[in-house]
Amino acid sequence: MIPYVLAADIGGTKLAAAMIGTDGTVLRRVEAPTPAAPPGQAAVVSAALTGLIHQVAGDAPPLAISVASAGPLDLLAGTVSPVNIPAWREFPILARASEVVPGVPAHLVGDAVAAAAGESWRGAGRGAASMLGIVVSTGIGGGLILGGVPFTGPTGNAGHIGHIVVDPGGEPCPCGGAGCVETIASGPSMVRWARARGWAGPDARELARAAHGGEAVAVAAFERAAGALADAILSVAAICDLDQAVIGGGVAGAGEVLFAPLRRAVADRARLDFVRRLRVTPAALGGNGGLVGAARMALLK
Repeated sequence: MIPYVLAADIGGTKLAAAMIGTDGTVLRRVEAPTPAAPPGQAAVVSAALTGLIHQVAGDAPPLAISVASAGPLDLLAGTVSPVNIPAWREFPILARASEVVPGVPAHLVGDAVAAAAGESWRGAGRGAASMLGIVVSTGIGGGLILGGVPFTGPTGNAGHIGHIVVDPGGEPCPCGGAGCVETIASGPSMVRWARARGWAGPDARELARAAHGGEAVAVAAFERAAGALADAILSVAAICDLDQAVIGGGVAGAGEVLFAPLRRAVADRARLDFVRRLRVTPAALGGNGGLVGAARMALLK
């Protein structure tokens, strides 16, 4: 059998697991919705993830198991406390992963860092020495590639762009701050804003359809989100001297109703010459980016 890493990707909306070959090929993949579990019921989500890992595991043992999770996380402790999974607070995911797949190295990485690593390795960011990967979905996460290598920081949370403040007097954020990018540009935040202005649709996917159809409130919601993302991206570009920002996630799937105003906002607001060279591109790996990147992180160890 081809050598592989067993990768898992944990988010507030879905759980996924896959066998990823050492060349980045997705050999086998399964996913399921993330169970809605209140605080104190960590086992519900854990059981769902364990089931997926057992479904996808091959006959031969993997080289490693690597788990990408929504954050915040603590690499040293091997724990995760995803904002969008209230059942998991300081959940010992690394220990649980080792129990499910014993006898092989186990690794933990932030989901957006994994997505950035995947896009840098096999996706839209190939060739970029300095890259910011962003996942725009039910929340907003980010990951950095610096000098061609994923940069996690000591706790694993480096690049967490969703909690850059772009509107100091803005809406309260679940992180405890106010006016974070996530309060403006995440899917649920965009839907809330549009509904407060008369739009009656159910979710961000329908909001994107309405924007493609030219509905004014929906178009404005995407333009507002694009402006917030542009401000955050330019702040990171000024600090990290970025070549490229690669953007994926469910909201990014809306396409040009997000990317056209985002590119305009970046071009209009960039002031420094070295920041103006930044390229903004859609992610290429879709829902596999975090899985491929999780495997990449394990292979780099």
